[in-house]
Amino acid sequence: MITTFITFGLYLVLLLAIGVYYYNKSHDISDFILGGRKLGKFVMALSAQASDMSGWLLMGLPGALYTKGMPAIWIAAGLLLGTYCNWKFVAKRLRIYTEITDSITLPTFFEDRFKDPTGLLRIISALIILIFFTIYLSSGFVASGKLFESMLGIEYHIAVLIGAGIILFYTSLGGFFAVSVTDVVQGSLMFIAIIVVPIVSMQHIGSFNTITHAMQKASLPVNPFTSVTLLSVVSTASWGLGYFGQPHILARFMGIHSHHDIKSARQIAMTWVTISLCGASFIGIAAVYLFPELSQHNAEKVFIFMIQKFFTPWIGGILLAAILSAIMSTADSQLLVCSAALTEDFYQRIINRNASQKELIHIGRITTMLITIIAALFAMNPENTVLGLVAYAWGGFGAAFGPIVLFALFSKNTSWQSVLGGMLAGTIALVSWNFLGLSNYCYEIVPGFIANVITIMVLNRIYPPQNSTINTEFATMKKEIQS
Repeated sequence: MITTFITFGLYLVLLLAIGVYYYNKSHDISDFILGGRKLGKFVMALSAQASDMSGWLLMGLPGALYTKGMPAIWIAAGLLLGTYCNWKFVAKRLRIYTEITDSITLPTFFEDRFKDPTGLLRIISALIILIFFTIYLSSGFVASGKLFESMLGIEYHIAVLIGAGIILFYTSLGGFFAVSVTDVVQGSLMFIAIIVVPIVSMQHIGSFNTITHAMQKASLPVNPFTSVTLLSVVSTASWGLGYFGQPHILARFMGIHSHHDIKSARQIAMTWVTISLCGASFIGIAAVYLFPELSQHNAEKVFIFMIQKFFTPWIGGILLAAILSAIMSTADSQLLVCSAALTEDFYQRIINRNASQKELIHIGRITTMLITIIAALFAMNPENTVLGLVAYAWGGFGAAFGPIVLFALFSKNTSWQSVLGGMLAGTIALVSWNFLGLSNYCYEIVPGFIANVITIMVLNRIYPPQNSTINTEFATMKKEIQS
């Protein structure tokens, strides 16, 4: 126990030190929110993937495979395909286009890209970010609470507050620079853990046949195509659709130093995510043999139990820090995006248009604190599951923003009225689908995404874009891509 405390303590001190170091590196709101578009390709690649793969990678995904068997692997397959498509088709265009429109947040980009004269696109998209990211952020606090509770014997509610406090400290101090650098540290730790733990576990188990027999004994499907329908496969794999609308991941694309670095960054990112998803999936099915009678409540802790079983306290402490890394690397990015939405898209837009850069950074830090408090309150229920919270928030962004990002980057004939209608239709469809309990049949991102696309296509016929600047900027973006 003492060694685990020491290991965790050293790791947390490192994160806090990074926050302190970058405290005076943010000279304006662009630095605080987007790092002044100065990220190198390695930092950007690891930051994007670490902020993507939250506590659900080492807790939620293994727990899903432990309880549902191999059909849950379609979640990983959908995420892998979605990651590649996001890097391949969105990253470069978004980086170029946001610089052309001088946009540093997703809501600002929507307003500037479609030339919305009302400000509704910016305000409503910022509201959606605040709602779904508060839910998403609370999933990270739930995961940290379960981790501290299991490993350090800290009462769950106190554990949630400790995790939230640490994330708040270095994010509010260092902003985008601190979040990105800590993501590299955290992403590296996650990568090491996701390789080492499966290898050591496999040495103990002996063969895949042993795992297969254990799954059969537990009445779990050993074939990803067993007991599934086309709808269930599409539903599970549709997690990949969510990538096109995730503000915290898209912000990394916007912050890279040059769009010429995107290809190299994509190669780094795809290597990281492929190995990570395979390792997390293996942990879930291996746990069926190693821990055959876990309750539903403990299913998301199988990675923790493996580390406790196979490693000494010192090494185990380092590997457990990787779980904390997975949690924090996403939570800090989400917190920063929420702060940007409140500061850039509400405060400066509605309250004080003439606010100084120093004032905006100050407001950004205050709003970071407010969002942390609200998300921590949501996380106080220990019965919440990490995967359940993430699924709803992930689907929300995919349904509300995913189609809009794609239309923004690939269609010059889309108007602000069309995307506003699509955003509202996608969000309403997702919330309604979930409220009616239909998520048991199909993941709510599917009807939400479809409703958004159809609405945009219909409204484009009624409200074609009127501003000629849209065509000029779109042509400039395409020219830059070819350069």
